Amino acid sequence: MKLINQQPSISDVAEQAGVSTATVSRVLSGHPHVSDSLRDKVNGVARALGYRPNRVARNLRTQRTQLIGLIVSDIQNPFYTSMVRAVEDVAYQQQYSLLLCNSDEDPEKEQFYIEFMRDERVAGVIASPTSEATTSLQALHEAGIPVVAIDRRSSSTPVDTVMLDHEKAAFELTQHLVSFGHQRIGAIVGNMQTTSGAERMKGFLNAMRGAGLTPDPELIRQIKPNEKEGYQAALSLLSQAAPPTALFTGNNLISMGALKAIQTKQLRIPDDISIAGHDDLPWMTLIQPALTVAAQPIYEMGRQATELLMARIQGDTEPVHELRLQPSMMIRQSCGPALGRRNGVHKA
Repeated sequence: MKLINQQPSISDVAEQAGVSTATVSRVLSGHPHVSDSLRDKVNGVARALGYRPNRVARNLRTQRTQLIGLIVSDIQNPFYTSMVRAVEDVAYQQQYSLLLCNSDEDPEKEQFYIEFMRDERVAGVIASPTSEATTSLQALHEAGIPVVAIDRRSSSTPVDTVMLDHEKAAFELTQHLVSFGHQRIGAIVGNMQTTSGAERMKGFLNAMRGAGLTPDPELIRQIKPNEKEGYQAALSLLSQAAPPTALFTGNNLISMGALKAIQTKQLRIPDDISIAGHDDLPWMTLIQPALTVAAQPIYEMGRQATELLMARIQGDTEPVHELRLQPSMMIRQSCGPALGRRNGVHKA
């Protein structure tokens, strides 16, 4: 028996309108793919019953929530900690809340979260796409929800982008290794479907060729950029009959995996193997020797992306922007002369 003073529920609206609760939810959240007649019917019943939608669906038609979506590609990557902080800082200043989702480099999860954010009518979305060719962001674009791509580009959807000059960072790191006389340099980078992976590989190859060196395909690994795959890739490179004398790593998680592989092989840095990678995190100066990296202005990247998004939310109609931030080389002690491995198997 229904209590007289009980607040009407979404089920009550669905029952009176003769539709499912899912349909009521789509109507009240402003879902674009709902007929006008059905929208009018459900809204009329909701008003008649005195149903009060939740905060996300408060505005039944055109207005959106004070909520920004942020989709990162790997929540376990410390790279995103400073980025999330920057996004939250700017959003809070503008009285917006943050909805954080992790795609885990999985296009299906990315698609799910993007559709969820579209259905919830978030004010805008910042996303690190799982691939440059992804069409997932198009759903937001078509729904009129502003989008900013961060760290990686989306070539299929015209959205603002804030990212590092990945190619330059990789080029300078590789040049640094070459300057020590390294010729057999192993490269472990993220897959080529992402902007960061493809551009870092391009920078590596250009630096090698610019130094008159021919990159050895046997020394190149393209992986899902996490610690486990970084370990396996580095271990396979270091176990070759003619192993590399240096490793170039595509992000901090790959670097962690590579360092574990170096430890497994009982090699000394930089006497037996040099290593240089991306992202400057606190632990990189705590290990001995400290790791040489191309540092990204991560907080600044997040701040600029959020400010771009806020401008779009407020009606900015300027042409799409692509902002390229510059890396900073942090030269430390993890790189040294190519004197060869302790066991004498190979010398550069």
